[in-house]
Amino acid sequence: MNIDFPDKSQICSLRNVWKEAFCDTDEFLDIFFSTAFSEKRALCAVTNNEVTGMMYWFDCECNDYPVAYIYAVATKKSYRGKGVCHAMMDKAHKILKQQGYACAVLVPGDKSLFDFYGSMGYVTCSGIKKYHVNAEKTAVDITKIEKDEYAKLRRKYLPPHGVIQEKENISFLSSQFDLYKGADFVMVCRKDKDTLYCAEILGRTDNMPGITYSLGCKEGYFKTVGDAPFAMYYKLSENSIIPKYFGLAFD
Repeated sequence: MNIDFPDKSQICSLRNVWKEAFCDTDEFLDIFFSTAFSEKRALCAVTNNEVTGMMYWFDCECNDYPVAYIYAVATKKSYRGKGVCHAMMDKAHKILKQQGYACAVLVPGDKSLFDFYGSMGYVTCSGIKKYHVNAEKTAVDITKIEKDEYAKLRRKYLPPHGVIQEKENISFLSSQFDLYKGADFVMVCRKDKDTLYCAEILGRTDNMPGITYSLGCKEGYFKTVGDAPFAMYYKLSENSIIPKYFGLAFD
């Protein structure tokens, strides 16, 4: 098995492994590969001239230290249980350490994966809280904003030791969500008919029913800072950085 940065000739195979693992659409993959993908932030596992695994990372920051957000780790079904994922993660950790990252952060896709990544040395570091609310007829002043303003406001509302997600993070995020601000909050969300899906709201959060109403929806699902285990981190340097909040997962 060979694990290395992918080249352009392997992108079609990477997409096939992705679709098999996560069942995402070609439209979604087109967005990822046009807004966030870089051969310099990806690894590809090849066995017998066949792409058998893939992983990516986003550049982030915490306390002025570089952080890698590990994303879309997947192994081809016929090769699962053969050590492909562990080998890719080991290689990624070595590369990220050489490149000066302080730590890696990831969001397990389900509860069982907390143990899986825990076996590789990852430790739970961040929690969230989820809300489901019904709209209430209380108007909230909310304005759609552009990426630069969103990035500035998100930094303002991040809790201490929160992970800053900008650059390709925001480009990918804004391709799927709208960015909004209020008088005392910032949020990212999308509407599906009468339902509002908020990937993150920071700042004031007791006005979620009014936000839902103001954006023309009947119900809303929100994520914000909380205690339910969400993200895990892996230490890559001697710097004492422990990201205490990581809230935007591109699932």
